[in-house]
Amino acid sequence: MSSTTTRSRRHLLLVTHHYAPEHGAPQRRWGSLTPRLIEAGVDVSVLTPPPHYPSGRLFADLPEYRPGRVSRGVHGERIVRTRFREHTNRLRSRSVDQAVAAWSTVVLGLRLFRHPTRRPDVVVGTVPGIPSMFAAWIVARLLRARFVVEMRDAWPDLIEPAGLFRARRSLKARVLGAARAVVHRTVSRLQSRADAVVTTTETFADVLRVRGVRRVAVVRNGTSFDPVRTGSAEPTASPESPVSTHPLHHRPLRAAYAGTIGRAQDLETVVRAAARLRDRGRAVEVRIVGTGAELGTVRRLVDQLEAPVVLGDPVPHEQIRDLYAWADTVLVSLRDWEPLEWTVPSKLYEVMASGRLATACVAGEAADLVATTGAGAVVMPGDVDGLADLWGTWVDDGAAPTASAAAARWVRANADDDVLGAHYVQLVDHLTDAAAHHAAADRRGPCQACTAPAAPSAGPEVLVTRSVSPRATLPSPSRPAPEGELRPRTAR
Repeated sequence: MSSTTTRSRRHLLLVTHHYAPEHGAPQRRWGSLTPRLIEAGVDVSVLTPPPHYPSGRLFADLPEYRPGRVSRGVHGERIVRTRFREHTNRLRSRSVDQAVAAWSTVVLGLRLFRHPTRRPDVVVGTVPGIPSMFAAWIVARLLRARFVVEMRDAWPDLIEPAGLFRARRSLKARVLGAARAVVHRTVSRLQSRADAVVTTTETFADVLRVRGVRRVAVVRNGTSFDPVRTGSAEPTASPESPVSTHPLHHRPLRAAYAGTIGRAQDLETVVRAAARLRDRGRAVEVRIVGTGAELGTVRRLVDQLEAPVVLGDPVPHEQIRDLYAWADTVLVSLRDWEPLEWTVPSKLYEVMASGRLATACVAGEAADLVATTGAGAVVMPGDVDGLADLWGTWVDDGAAPTASAAAARWVRANADDDVLGAHYVQLVDHLTDAAAHHAAADRRGPCQACTAPAAPSAGPEVLVTRSVSPRATLPSPSRPAPEGELRPRTAR
C-alpha cells in the first residue's frame, strides 16, 4: 500500500491491553494495521502491558518487558511497556490488572510523549479492556491530540448480558447494578465526545449514530488467510467411488473450532448437539482447540455427556490450516445476546477466506453475511436441535456441501488487510489535516473512513430493533444452488 499523502509524517499513539507477541484478534488486527500505517507515513507508538494473555502471567522475564522500557516492534513501531498485575480468569482479578495497566499508561504516556518532538497527533484507545479507553482519553486531552475510540465489540452494551457487575445477594446486587449503570453511561458519554469512533461492523456503527455519536468510521477486522486445499477423504479411492462421492457414509462428519472458549462463544451448544447427533445414531467428530474462561465448563460437559468432542490447546497458524483441511465444516459460534448481533467475529472472515464450509451459530449481521455470500449454513444461537438436524442432514446426504467462492471474494474486497489499512490512513489524514485530506480524496475518490452518514436525530420514539436472521442451510450436494444462494430450511 503506497503512501496516501505527501505531507510530513504523522504520529499515532495506540493504547491497548493486548499486543504482540501475544496471539488473538486484537493483536492480529494491529499487527496488520501497523506496517501499513508506517508505510503510509504514520509513525506508530504503542503503550501496552508486557505479554501476559491469556494465562495472566508474564511470558518471559526479558529486559524489554519491564515497565517504562522502550523497544522496537517487528514493523519498526515504538513499544512502551506499562505495569501490569498477574491475574486469574476471574472478572475481579482481570479488572484489577486492566486498571493497573491503565494508570501506568497515563503516567508513562505523559512522561514520554509530552515533548513536542514526541507528541502524538492521534491517540487511539482500543477496547477491550475498557480502562484502556479512559487512559487513552486522558493522555489525548492532556497532550492536545485527537482522540479515537476503537470499539472491537459492542461495549458498553455487552456489560449486562455478559453478567458483569452481577450478584445474587440483594445489597451487593444493588451496588453492582448501580456500578453497571455508571459504566454504561460513562462509556457512552466518552464515545460521544471522541473525535472519532471506529467500529468493525456497519450494524454497530448505525447503533452509535442513532445514539448521537458524531463521527463513526467502519474499519472491519481483516484476515490474511489463503484458501485451504483438501485432498480426498479416502486417498486410495477413485473419484467415482462411493467413498469419494459420499465420504460421510464411511466416516464421521468432521467439525472444527479454533479460537476463544468463553461465555460469548456458547460452545456448550456445540457439545450438546454433537452428543444428540451421536444419540440419533449419526457419526460426528468435533475438535475444539483454544483456551478461555469457559474451558473448564466445556470440558466438564464433554465428560458428562460423553460427547464425541476432543479439546486441544491453542495451535499455531499453520496448524490451524491443517485443522481446517481435516474438517468438513468449521464452526463460528456466538451466544444469543442482542449486542452480539451487531458484531461479526473475526474468525468468520478467516473461515470465509479459507474456502471451508462454515457452520455459523450466529444472528444479525454475521448471519446475513454468511447467508448472502453462500459461506455456509446458519443456525440460530443456542439451537441444539437445529444444529444437530443440520449436521444430520449432511450425514444422511453422504457429504457436506461446498462453500460458495463468493464468500472468499467478499473477504478480498471488504476485509483485505491492505484495504483496511488504507481506511485507517484515511481516518488519520482526516483527523490531522482535513483540508489537505479532502483535496487528496477528490483525486482518489470518496473516503470510506469519514463519509459515513451523519447521526440521525434520535427522539424519544427511536428504538434499535433486533435483527434476527432465519435459519438457513446450504443445499445438499446432489442439488447445487447458484453461487451464493441459500435454500431456507423450515423453522422448527
